[in-house]
Amino acid sequence: MTYDIAVHGTVAEGFEGVREEFAAVLAEETAEPGAQLAAYLDGRPVVDLWAGDGITGDALTAVFSSTKGAAHLVVALLVQDGVLDLDRRITAYWPEFTGGGKERLTLRDVLAHSAGLIGADDGFTLDELADDRLIAARLAGQRPHWEPGTAFGYHALTIGALTGEVVRRVTGRSVQELFEERVRAPYGLGFHLGLPEALEPRYVPIRPLVPTPEQLAELQANDAGPDSLTAIAFSAGAKPPIDLVELVNSRTTRALSPASVGGVANARGLAGMYAAAVGGLDGAAPLLKPETLAEFGRPHLLGTDLVTGTVDGFGFGLGFERVRQSYPFLGEGSIGHAGAAGSQSFADPVNKVAYGYTRRTWAYPGGAAPENARLAQAVIRAVEAVR
Repeated sequence: MTYDIAVHGTVAEGFEGVREEFAAVLAEETAEPGAQLAAYLDGRPVVDLWAGDGITGDALTAVFSSTKGAAHLVVALLVQDGVLDLDRRITAYWPEFTGGGKERLTLRDVLAHSAGLIGADDGFTLDELADDRLIAARLAGQRPHWEPGTAFGYHALTIGALTGEVVRRVTGRSVQELFEERVRAPYGLGFHLGLPEALEPRYVPIRPLVPTPEQLAELQANDAGPDSLTAIAFSAGAKPPIDLVELVNSRTTRALSPASVGGVANARGLAGMYAAAVGGLDGAAPLLKPETLAEFGRPHLLGTDLVTGTVDGFGFGLGFERVRQSYPFLGEGSIGHAGAAGSQSFADPVNKVAYGYTRRTWAYPGGAAPENARLAQAVIRAVEAVR
């Protein structure tokens, strides 16, 4: 089935090819399309596009793990301010965080996904996953799933609760409150950690993936089993099983906005946040100093992710994904974070580009939608042409 979808929005002179690539991506969709794409260059908007029934430029949707970028921008600002110390042990901030070797962990270790606290053995409930404080309370006494600090694995549903509890213990404020105060409100961003009731009419629910028979067979073949680290990290052992689409489409989740997966945004908000962080938005100074950006963008550990199985020298930055591993055409030191349904967002400090993409239907097989490679490369080609 093909869709005749009109593309709305604007592009700056020289970025017409990005609009053409966006239209081509939508034409190839097998599910009813609905997406937004935004990009900033030197802190100025150069791409602002959207398409799909019911999709507008200011529509908001769940961005899953792209939320981690917002949460850890707050952590980076607190480190930059001297409020947090990357190499101080977590127990100095959170005394109950002990047992199984956890007492040796530093904030740097936790940010690098090396704590081994990927989940609860019997899974989390939907109510727990919606509330970082409930997750943190369980993890404080949870045994790690590997020797802490010696390896890394994606803490998909827990890293925001861990780092958020440290922030709360030190500042008396939540990550969500600090993001609103220091990042979202000053720039008027369409990126919310805690969606106000008044903005609910702008929310577009995420639609689940309906796999083809071939995709379903591949997913079943790659199922690591209920006792695997992957299953634990995604709370697959919960009873009843966790439905991540149900989680993010819940008003409770949108209101509390767990810092690992609960953010609500549009493409403008995703790109705008990274423009503010790294390039300076609308003439303002960047939120992050170059040395802070470099510290949070370099890998802590390299090797194989014990949860996802990703290999070939993969490694997280501190709270951020090192997106150049997925998009080698980006500049060195690029940081960002993808989301399970297909969203992607990043800053490329070399090319001075910030990028944001959302889609309303879960992309196969999960994580950054494959079309991001084409769209991001089209943006970089345009940048190189206009320089």
